[in-house]
Amino acid sequence: MPNKNSHAYHNPIRTCVVCKKKVDQKGLLNFFIMNGGIVFDSLRIVAVRKNYLCPSQECFTGLDKWRKRYQKRHKAH
Repeated sequence: MPNKNSHAYHNPIRTCVVCKKKVDQKGLLNFFIMNGGIVFDSLRIVAVRKNYLCPSQECFTGLDKWRKRYQKRHKAH
């Protein structure tokens, strides 16, 4: 019987920033914003706050619109 407190079989769920669909983290592309540009971290080695994106054409198309909203929101702080 497996230990109920073990996280060995835990699959983190993340949300796509464009379509808001919740997916297993391994099924999404992760990226972060640096100097106003989008940097994809395909090897998942950079230790910064990441955002997630579905690997679909519709989400890639909506990414620029999301980035503009994100930068507008975070310039006020």
